[in-house]
Amino acid sequence: MLESSPDRVPLGRSDLRVSSVGYGSMPLGGIYGAVDDRAAVDLLRHVIDSGVDFIDTSSVYAEGRVEVLVGEAIQGRRDDVVVATKFGMTGPGLGHPDRVRPALVESLRRLGTDYVDLYYLHQIDPTTPIEDTVWAMGELVEEGLVRAIGLSEVTPSTIRRAHEAFPIAAVQEEYSLLAREIEETVLPTLRELGISLVAYSPFGRGLLTGRIRRPDDVAPDDVRRERYPRFDGRALRANLAAAAPLFALAEELGTTPTELALGWVLASHNTIPIPGTRSPANFDANVEAARFPQDAAITRRLSRMFPVGVARGERYPPNLMQRIREAP
Repeated sequence: MLESSPDRVPLGRSDLRVSSVGYGSMPLGGIYGAVDDRAAVDLLRHVIDSGVDFIDTSSVYAEGRVEVLVGEAIQGRRDDVVVATKFGMTGPGLGHPDRVRPALVESLRRLGTDYVDLYYLHQIDPTTPIEDTVWAMGELVEEGLVRAIGLSEVTPSTIRRAHEAFPIAAVQEEYSLLAREIEETVLPTLRELGISLVAYSPFGRGLLTGRIRRPDDVAPDDVRRERYPRFDGRALRANLAAAAPLFALAEELGTTPTELALGWVLASHNTIPIPGTRSPANFDANVEAARFPQDAAITRRLSRMFPVGVARGERYPPNLMQRIREAP
């Protein structure tokens, strides 16, 4: 185990405790470039060896293949890992109570385990009341198939309704210096109810790492140009300009942009970032960044440099953003 392994923190008001920084496995599905299966499993085992015990995946990543890779990596070490996975993203009706249990059964098969620690609804099903979906998820907890449940990309009213139906341990949202909108909506609700925020894309999908300085640094066939409006044309140029002060501050302080960006997210109360990467070296740097709390003066300075709404463009295409904002 690395000397810099992060501390463990509670996951909401559940009985789960996880490392203060987790690992998001979406990149292992090839979304940002091909990944060899053996290299992916080796990376996941390296994650566990480092002391990071919170691994986040989903049934939708590479059509379930990433769950298989996670399952291979945790064999013989199941008790050492808090496994989170998600269901219900690819279409209406997937949040219906009759679909919840079969989705879990398939995930358990791919993961090679008989329980999941944290089970998320990946996106709200517009055809099913959230109370019905959460009630079915709660049944899985009562049967011991799931230890805690969570939601992803939800409104405050949905969180409250869901939490009344069955306790929600965590809500997963995009959160970074370039994506702070939830501070005005979701975060106050989570803090009131004692629900943890699991923050994905803490590096702004790469915009805050320092490896993208010019539009040409994002290849024309990069999936981010197609899927994420913030990587499109003028929006990308504006967002690179918005990120530039972070790079200057990192140089001034003799540190890295990723350490500053991750430290800022970690400074948010009851927030667990889950940066994803295909590189063991980048992963180790993330663990090192989580080792020491960020100086409060630096956190305040970063907050002033990156006010809410600083990014140009929406996080997702209009149809998905509308679905998120109008979730029942």
